[in-house]
Amino acid sequence: MSHFFRSVVAAALCTALLAPAQAGTLAPPKGAVVLTVTGKIATTNVGATAQFDLGQLSALPGRVTETETPWTKGKTRFEGPLGSALLDAVGASGESLHVVALNDYAVDVPVEDFRKWPVILAVKKDGKPMSVRDKGPIFVIYPFDVDPSLYNERTFSRSAWQVKSIEVR
Repeated sequence: MSHFFRSVVAAALCTALLAPAQAGTLAPPKGAVVLTVTGKIATTNVGATAQFDLGQLSALPGRVTETETPWTKGKTRFEGPLGSALLDAVGASGESLHVVALNDYAVDVPVEDFRKWPVILAVKKDGKPMSVRDKGPIFVIYPFDVDPSLYNERTFSRSAWQVKSIEVR
């Protein structure tokens, strides 16, 4: 068997073995579902969706930010998973995120925003879980503390709160 042929066979075997891992599954949520991700995703746990409870979201790599926002007084501490970690967890392959809130407010956010900046899906405010009454359970928070140029109307409109679902498009 030639070296070239062995290399081609080895590459094909590796591809075949790795393919199932890319289109994997997530553990099913154990608690109340707070976020459902649909669309162009490779990793699911309930049918063609990826559903997350608060524990699952909190287990993703995250960030803490202390920043001022137009919706809070003074500096507020927000913490939650990185948007990029969520995209990685579901194997997202789209260009845009259609983010929908509990009150059906919807906004399209470029996937690039979640990849370029450490945007978080805040699930805690000042160390406490965010209630629906206080813009929870999930609030998209841009890193205003890292890049003050993000403090503008376009970014504010993408900072949805009471998020319930994200469709990757």
